[in-house]
Amino acid sequence: MNDQSDTHSKVIGYVLWLLGFTGSHRFYYGHPVSGTIWFFTAGLFLIGWIIDLFLIPSLHRKASLRYVPGPIDYTASWLLLTFLGWLGIHRFYMRKWGTGILYLLTVGFLGIGILYDFWTLNSQISEINQARSRSR
Repeated sequence: MNDQSDTHSKVIGYVLWLLGFTGSHRFYYGHPVSGTIWFFTAGLFLIGWIIDLFLIPSLHRKASLRYVPGPIDYTASWLLLTFLGWLGIHRFYMRKWGTGILYLLTVGFLGIGILYDFWTLNSQISEINQARSRSR
């Protein structure tokens, strides 16, 4: 059941788990170090990937406690980054117009910006959501 404090979707977590040997579900739930390890070791040689099937509920709960809900949706941002990151669409969605244009003109700042965003997107969204909730 989704409650208003949920910042991430458990369904999307499981969908990304299907590609979990790439670490995508770990990046999504805010674990970039283990996401990177999963990426370079094929989900810890598929063993960690299988174990993660049972850890998704815990990763989901921790993400909901760790990140700030608000007008910028984590799932939408992650989907935009994953599929259109090289165009900077996720940055336009977060109203980061300058870097959105930079990504658009430089293919995601030559891929380096996309990698940076995989590591920091959850924190970026939390900061924006927190700032917007304070300004209300």
